[in-house]
Amino acid sequence: MAPPTAYYFDAMNRMLDTQHDDESQAQLINDDHNQPTDTSSPEQQQLISSSANIEGQEEEEEDLASLSSSGFDDDEPEVSQSGSESDSSSSTANRRVRVLDPSEHFRPEETYKDLELHGKAVDEFRRYSEDDEDYIQQRVKRTYYAMHKNQTVEFVRGRIDKWTKFNHAELTIMEALVRLNDLIDESDPDNDLPNIVHAFQTAERIRAVHPDQDWLHLTGLIHDLGKILVLFGEEQWAVVGDTYLVGCEFGPSIVYREHSFDECPDLYDSRYNTKYGIYEPQCGLNNVLFSWGHDEYMARVLQNHPECKLPKEAIQIIKLHSFYPWHSAGDYMHLCNEDDLKTLPLIREFNKFDLYTKSSPIPDIDALMPYYQSLIDKYLPGKLKW
Repeated sequence: MAPPTAYYFDAMNRMLDTQHDDESQAQLINDDHNQPTDTSSPEQQQLISSSANIEGQEEEEEDLASLSSSGFDDDEPEVSQSGSESDSSSSTANRRVRVLDPSEHFRPEETYKDLELHGKAVDEFRRYSEDDEDYIQQRVKRTYYAMHKNQTVEFVRGRIDKWTKFNHAELTIMEALVRLNDLIDESDPDNDLPNIVHAFQTAERIRAVHPDQDWLHLTGLIHDLGKILVLFGEEQWAVVGDTYLVGCEFGPSIVYREHSFDECPDLYDSRYNTKYGIYEPQCGLNNVLFSWGHDEYMARVLQNHPECKLPKEAIQIIKLHSFYPWHSAGDYMHLCNEDDLKTLPLIREFNKFDLYTKSSPIPDIDALMPYYQSLIDKYLPGKLKW
């Protein structure tokens, strides 16, 4: 008999093949109730329980209509530049949240044109469209426009102050991964796979090519864990997407660069709108301010964990993997030091495995759990503060 998690993925795939079919939905629910009791660990049981609560496909239109509650309404909310806003954690607790991370799916750079896409054409991903009729592309555009409007030096400093108190939760790595079941990637409206699937897909692709680098396997597994910020109430445009630097001239390769910063106060502030801004030449990427997002947050969570045994290269991968204007287009090189340039090839290698993995085969998470739990025990034991 198939293990419970495998059954969940099989059931979910059948759901996707029978959209808006009420009888099929009812049968799936009945099948789920008839499954035998399993002896999984508590964390695996939580994973399975969370997964089994996936919304029925007949609610898809309601989900799309309610996307504004996730921070993607047509008129983006005004955000105080101090970084304060009403806490919406309660509204995101115990429910699925749809997220769209353009960094993983919409890449225009030549660097990524030859990646293995597992049956999907590169043109299905590499788009930054102005098409008003394209729902997903308009969400991507609104995400970046809201990000580029609101992410100022003052905003980023406020977010660092708020989120690096690490007083929002205490979770093990596996518990945090389980929480990713509540994040559904919105980049493909026909594919309701939780973000935890992408975590295992990325890790397994790395493992296949670099079997002896177990720290890199774990890095692939946890690289997006900072997206848990969405479940804590953070706006999605302050969690996902490409990162860039604030405090200096915005890089020319930032997506939608031409007009998306028109309403950003820093664009007109003489302290921040020059080539070097508030920084010194070759000061190093550890001494600059990045736009706030899941990369920076997760890197700081790991640095704050006294039992973290991952090498510094893992922290840099997590911190820089969405910094596409730099590692894919060469922006901001005048601020890099020697260590940054040595790190660059590693970041590029990692991103080959991160990109487009949601079109990869679904891994057998049950079978993989013991291996990745052993890596967690080795490199990131105990509870981390989030």
